[in-house]
Amino acid sequence: MALDITGKILQIMPITTGTSKAGKEWVKQEFVIETQETYPKKVCISVMGDKTQELKKHVPGNEIKVSLNLESREYNGKWYTNVNAWRIEGSTGGASASTEPDPFVENEMPSSGDASTDDLPF
Repeated sequence: MALDITGKILQIMPITTGTSKAGKEWVKQEFVIETQETYPKKVCISVMGDKTQELKKHVPGNEIKVSLNLESREYNGKWYTNVNAWRIEGSTGGASASTEPDPFVENEMPSSGDASTDDLPF
């Protein structure tokens, strides 16, 4: 199942490393984003392998779009769900670069100084 989610990075956790049963080294990092909806949700997302390098381009406060997969597995009668990112897109600067207008900021048109030159019929 592939999904996209857009939000602001709240926190980036430290990198975790380990060795699999097969003897291969692995690296994992988690980060939390908050969606920009009427009722914002916080989601913890994992990146593995080379994607940890891609996450280093971003800092808390950045607005990003994450393509992810959801996967659940059973272990000892309990179910565990992973949220794994496979693509991260967004701004690399420290400021948020949202493509949606901020509903709390009024968009004012520059005034020409003469109201009689408006093209509006009313």
